[in-house]
Amino acid sequence: MTEQLAIEIVRETLFTALIIAGPMLLSGLVVGVAISLLQSVTQVQEMTLTFIPKILTVVTVLILLAPWMLGIMFKFVNLMYAYISQVN
Repeated sequence: MTEQLAIEIVRETLFTALIIAGPMLLSGLVVGVAISLLQSVTQVQEMTLTFIPKILTVVTVLILLAPWMLGIMFKFVNLMYAYISQVN
């Protein structure tokens, strides 16, 4: 295995993880900021108020985007199988 191949495998792995986790993290961030703004406006400083909406949002995004995420993962696995032939 060359250094270039190892770097390519690590790069593909990190990129795939970012692509798969990105929509869930972004939706949780957006909901968290929106609820924080609402809490600031209403001066309700309850820490547990953001937990349930963020969890529901992340689960909803996961359910809606599961087929797309599986497609990305299948492409990644196929790419890794292709790299196996290049490893000594």
